[in-house]
Amino acid sequence: MRATPQEKSAPFAANFFALLLAALFFAPALFGKSQSAAPSPIPDPTPALTAALSAACRQNPADFSNYLTDANAAAFRKLSSDDRVSVMERFVLLDTKGRPLLSNGLQGGQFFLCEAGDASQKFTLGAPRVHDHLAYIPVTTSSEQTIQFGLVREDGNWKLLSIGLLLIDIPQLQKEWAAQDLKANEQAVIDLLNGLSQAVIRYQDAFGRLPDTLAQLGPPENGQGVSPSAAGFIDADIASGAKDGYEFRYRINTPAGSDTPAFEIAAVPQQYGKTGKRSFLLDEHEHIHAADHRGAVATVDDPLVPQQPATTQ
Repeated sequence: MRATPQEKSAPFAANFFALLLAALFFAPALFGKSQSAAPSPIPDPTPALTAALSAACRQNPADFSNYLTDANAAAFRKLSSDDRVSVMERFVLLDTKGRPLLSNGLQGGQFFLCEAGDASQKFTLGAPRVHDHLAYIPVTTSSEQTIQFGLVREDGNWKLLSIGLLLIDIPQLQKEWAAQDLKANEQAVIDLLNGLSQAVIRYQDAFGRLPDTLAQLGPPENGQGVSPSAAGFIDADIASGAKDGYEFRYRINTPAGSDTPAFEIAAVPQQYGKTGKRSFLLDEHEHIHAADHRGAVATVDDPLVPQQPATTQ
């Protein structure tokens, strides 16, 4: 007997539905592998940055090095203890050890605060921009300056890569930062010499003679009033003869051909090459001479330091 078209289609239909059920049953197993191979979400780089800032605030070099790339961490560990502290101070913009605090803002932003006695620095962290193994996080400081920190994923962890447009290269950065500190320190000494000159003139106007030593320009002790031995014109540090890594030497001399006593003040670096390279001499005319004497005293034959013009109110 010949089968009808309906009877011929029955086995086909049964086989079709069996295959469909099998496909539905085995679909999770068939596609599970491709689903599990999907890339996992990239972790947020913000905790790594806040942890690095926290370690820098606490001046903990061991913790801080964990957030440097392997090459920079190795170079960081080779620095002297003082230089490692100097690097960490640069990251939190404070020159003393602090206490880190982290909080979330009302709109979801994070605030990092490094408290150090009377000084503090606040960092407002913006939303990170992440692309593959690179991330950039904008950070606004207390002075409203915005800095962009760059991070890179190394061995699955976020590490510091750059500050602004400056690629973090610990050995090179330390040299540049040390040169900046030295230059700033020398400028501070120039300002101190000008201030000392004015203090000596004030003393002369007040007491009718030049002071014999810098100590006589210093503050009174134990609440006593000002006197020729403690005029209160300068602070105790500079009155002791040393400040900002420089030693100050004051002396009275009488210029040739004159009967009027004059004074001069020399300043030499206490640690040549670290606290300063140039030696300074404020002469009897209140002009400042400067030259690199490798820690020896400057002379009036050295070049003059250009003086900044006085500002008018």
